[in-house]
Amino acid sequence: MNIIPAQRLPIVSLQQAGKSYGKGDSAVHALKDVSTEIWHGEFIALCGPSGSGKSTLLNLIAGIDHPTSGHVYLLGQDLNALSDRQTAALRAESIGFVFQFFNLLPVLSVFDNVYYPLMLNGYSRKLAQDRVMDIINKVGLGKHYRRQPGELSGGQQQRVAIARALVKHPALVVADEPTGNLDTQTGREIVELLLSMNQQLKTTFVISTHSLQLRDMAKRVIEIEDGGLKNDFIIA
Repeated sequence: MNIIPAQRLPIVSLQQAGKSYGKGDSAVHALKDVSTEIWHGEFIALCGPSGSGKSTLLNLIAGIDHPTSGHVYLLGQDLNALSDRQTAALRAESIGFVFQFFNLLPVLSVFDNVYYPLMLNGYSRKLAQDRVMDIINKVGLGKHYRRQPGELSGGQQQRVAIARALVKHPALVVADEPTGNLDTQTGREIVELLLSMNQQLKTTFVISTHSLQLRDMAKRVIEIEDGGLKNDFIIA
């Protein structure tokens, strides 16, 4: 008897996924019939001009929003079949987020900002200690773990945000313009850090960006234009 090995599912599968706002003639079609798959360990730059639909696509990929047409499968689960509570639980367990403006809690230390998502998932501070310090060291902030965000540079704050996104060992990290608030050199250092984390941890990254630097360093590029998929290609 021939045994056929089970095929690994993509982390995200979009099947003619669309997103519209409003109804009838006044409806705005932010995303139209996008079909693609995102696989374990990929490092993807999501590109397109402002208003192209890339933020909408990022929200669908991360399970922040549901498609109004087609399907989005996140870790094998059809988002259209999940309740808001089930979708939120899936995000909390499996998705990490990095934002342009860091979104750190200013009254907490670096350690506690990184520990925060583990606390929300029921980890005690003592139980989380080694995991939190490990990822803080990996992003190069081991000497600064007691500091608060206001005592750090912009690049250091983004490193804290990256550590916070990675500390729960997510299957996928989505980043929305993570270098958009940084100077060119610091932005390059952040892209190199993201690539390093991708290679070390095998975590999948999907990064929405206007940065040509990040686009050139990505392993795959997905381009969105006027709500549709314009290009999707691997960089050798």
